[in-house]
Amino acid sequence: MNRRDFHRHVVGIASVAALDPGSLRGLMPGTAERRRQVGLQVDGARLSENLQSLAAIGRTPDGAAMRVAYSEADLEARQFVTELMRKAGLAPSVDLAGNIIGRRDGTVSGLAPLMLGSHIDSVPQGGHYDGPVGTLAAVEVAYLLEENAIQTRHPLEVVVFQNEEGGKTGSRALIGEVRTAELDLETASGRTIREGIRLLGGDPDRLDEAQRPPGDIVGFLELHVEQGAVLDRTGTEIGVVEGIVGIRRWAVTVTGAANHAGTTPMDQRRDALLAAAGFVQEVNRVARAVPGSHVATVGRIEAFPGAPNVIPGQVRLSLEIRALTMDRIAELFELMRREAERLGEETGTSFDLEGFYESHAAPTDERMRRLVEAAAEELGLSRRRMPSGAGHDAQSMARLAPVGMIFIPSVGGISHSPEEYSRPEHIEAGANVLLRTLLGADETLP
Repeated sequence: MNRRDFHRHVVGIASVAALDPGSLRGLMPGTAERRRQVGLQVDGARLSENLQSLAAIGRTPDGAAMRVAYSEADLEARQFVTELMRKAGLAPSVDLAGNIIGRRDGTVSGLAPLMLGSHIDSVPQGGHYDGPVGTLAAVEVAYLLEENAIQTRHPLEVVVFQNEEGGKTGSRALIGEVRTAELDLETASGRTIREGIRLLGGDPDRLDEAQRPPGDIVGFLELHVEQGAVLDRTGTEIGVVEGIVGIRRWAVTVTGAANHAGTTPMDQRRDALLAAAGFVQEVNRVARAVPGSHVATVGRIEAFPGAPNVIPGQVRLSLEIRALTMDRIAELFELMRREAERLGEETGTSFDLEGFYESHAAPTDERMRRLVEAAAEELGLSRRRMPSGAGHDAQSMARLAPVGMIFIPSVGGISHSPEEYSRPEHIEAGANVLLRTLLGADETLP
């Protein structure tokens, strides 16, 4: 993958186009201030430079991002972004959950803040765009407003959510979804979540105080790389996210009987791995048989005792189902559970399916979708509505306020990999859409 584009001066995008007088009319303000704002463009070169600087923090010799939550690289990156916030006229602080929130006052007293942002932690051996693009674009938007002495009606909050890749801990804490049992789970940094929150300056014993009630923010916006190939394959510049899939995960334990692999006849075996293999096939069959955009995955499997000459007596595996509604997830799970029951009867084994993770499906707000579309149209950018198959912090924020989410293309649909790449011109275009969507939301939301 040629990364020289990442270091080039960002190419300017198409000039601002007139707003269509049709269905999008009225979404963008028409005041004299708005006429001044409409010509604003983010500083693409500055955004690109900041992305390069952040990518250098935790970069491995082979070019991967190793900036997992609660690591030393994570701490260094958070300090870097905190300093950028200050330069952008934001007042940064760390909340009790360990999130960084940079605040800028609005002009109207008593209005709830508009929030925008993303995360900067990476998966192990990950890429340099998932999270940082949305985070640094949000800081760039604040920087541009500060440079041009533009103050929004609503207060502005730019947020860096902590441990997004390890389960959206920071954003889920704001809605009271982090369970006490999670805090003692070890993360990729080697620290537990409890230890990590303390390291970041939060307080795991006071997470209930970090929770924010519905309406505490008036809206949330997140720019993100698509992480799929739809936009890249179709040559579309902006994805208008319709909703973020819900996710449920189960720990599946299949229990049979361990026995000698040489002396136990084939018709007298209670082979847990054989039953588990059948279940994996049924997960795939059921998911494909039911129409829709949902997906189901078995991503981990272990057989015990794990010896070549012993019939497996127990198998542990994972099951994950993602769909745009929780009802669809429940429907698919029930079909798969029935197949597990049938397989158990046929193989002399038993299945136990215990849920251990749930992230609720989150439709975006129709007003926000239309604001994103209006912003893209102002800029002459192609766009399409689409779902998000990956989870994002916006998913949590949808429990507090209307959310909008903007996708830009990922080359080849590659993500969570050192080969992850989004072109500078697409990053700049996405940041400009974020800017205009923010200004429209500030004018139209209560």
